[in-house]
Amino acid sequence: MKITAIIPARYGSTRFEGKPLVDILGKPMIQWVYEGVCQSKLIKEVIIATDDQRILRAVQGFGGKAVITSPNHFTGTDRVAEVARKLRSEIIVNVQGDEPLIKGFIIDKAIRPLLKDESLDMSTLMTRIEDVKDWLNPNQGKVVVDQKGFALYFSRSPIPFPRDLNMEQILRKPVEKRGIFSKRVFKTIGLYVYRRTFLLRLAKMKPTPLEKIEKLEQLRVLENGYKIKVVPVDYEPIGVDIPGDLPKVIASLTRSD
Repeated sequence: MKITAIIPARYGSTRFEGKPLVDILGKPMIQWVYEGVCQSKLIKEVIIATDDQRILRAVQGFGGKAVITSPNHFTGTDRVAEVARKLRSEIIVNVQGDEPLIKGFIIDKAIRPLLKDESLDMSTLMTRIEDVKDWLNPNQGKVVVDQKGFALYFSRSPIPFPRDLNMEQILRKPVEKRGIFSKRVFKTIGLYVYRRTFLLRLAKMKPTPLEKIEKLEQLRVLENGYKIKVVPVDYEPIGVDIPGDLPKVIASLTRSD
């Protein structure tokens, strides 16, 4: 079964223009993402999908494969689907271009459920939230799942919210003593695995009401009655949503060296 990873990379991000090309320790961010995806043992091909010649040239400069896509896509899913239509791969992995700490072994964890269960159409990853700041951060997607590991809802809001939680008290506690944030509170990782046929069907669906409110594409899947398997991983890549996220990424890479 051929598995292809497609990394959507748009230059004109509203929160951080030119984000894929921002320098991180001497390499553009998109190169960090590309190299992390190439560590996967299951993925056979990695393609960067972009609408910008600057990104195309940067990818070609480090020996990666990139294709130019339409500048009119509203979502990364649509950009990935444009490329997937021309492929014969059975499974498509959509890795967000702002995840410079992504690793191959966690990508493989997201892929395996679709290899084991032919009834699954889509999967993603989640990791525990340990810090209340991540829980409150609207730039960080959160997810709640049912007892079988399927997504119930995705949100930018702090979910689930304990009714009896004393926010003033918990904000004063050290991170390691905020017990609620190490149990049933999870954040998403920018990675989605689809059966190619389902991805192409999804791209034809109109944006849904909750998707428009939260600006989270995963909600289109749930609102249309489909399931998303969510795999927990004990790893925390740091996504880059705004320039202020870069120091955290650099600090993590420096520590790993």
